[in-house]
Amino acid sequence: MNKMSNKRKNALIITLSVAGSLILITALLYHYFSTEKDAKYGVFLDHDGDLLELTDYDHLVIDAQCHTTEDIDSYKCSGDDNCIYSYINIGSIESFRDYYDRFRDITLGDYDNWEDEKWVDVSDERWQSFILDELAPALLDKGIDGFFVDNCDIYYNYPSDEILKGLATIMKGLRATGVSVILNGGDAFLDAYTQKMGPWSDVVTGINQECVYTRIDWDEDALVAAKDEDREYFTEYIEKYGDQGACIFVIEYVDDNPVNAALKKEIKKYCKEHNYLLYISDSINLD
Repeated sequence: MNKMSNKRKNALIITLSVAGSLILITALLYHYFSTEKDAKYGVFLDHDGDLLELTDYDHLVIDAQCHTTEDIDSYKCSGDDNCIYSYINIGSIESFRDYYDRFRDITLGDYDNWEDEKWVDVSDERWQSFILDELAPALLDKGIDGFFVDNCDIYYNYPSDEILKGLATIMKGLRATGVSVILNGGDAFLDAYTQKMGPWSDVVTGINQECVYTRIDWDEDALVAAKDEDREYFTEYIEKYGDQGACIFVIEYVDDNPVNAALKKEIKKYCKEHNYLLYISDSINLD
């Protein structure tokens, strides 16, 4: 049997090593990108059960005020990449919160379609201090990875410089904690902030937009397809900031009626093409 020369043997070893490295790198890249592509996003604000029931979701939004530190720690330990955000309502206040009576005197008006909720004056320093010095730290102490910030849409309803500055103060304070800050909606606020006060990255790391392709028909109590002009507006909004580097999340409300199959397919295709994380719910209560 002919013996292979040391030179050829070394060359073969090098070739095999390089090939092995390339295979390993390719496998790692495939794992990374397929994991990102297949990452599951879920929003369960009214979930009152065990968070371990939701471990299929890599990015999970809950109301951490309704869960213990142990609940959150168990969920995070259930997967290497599990990320948990807490809902935090900075633009309105619900009557079931234990601090409702404390701030009732600075509420501004009723919140349409949500009878137990009122808009709150975000320019009031008492409210700003409460959010930044009490509520946010208490949520962080539970081990959350970020905030899911709701109702910056107060600026749409009460568009004044005082409201804009109040929101900016709160949002900058949340960003200063170093965790992710996902803005739910808030297009009027974010556009005004970037036009008048600074870059979007001052106040958010990402945007969650509800009802891009769908809408809630409150009169008929039904989940239906969005109007063309609304879809065009919201896709333009999220794409503008997504193209600048903001993480984009989308929540759509679609029931299980078979006639909605095509709509669901269209929504999934759009989000996949833009690398947006999508959650489709059949309930506006997100339970």
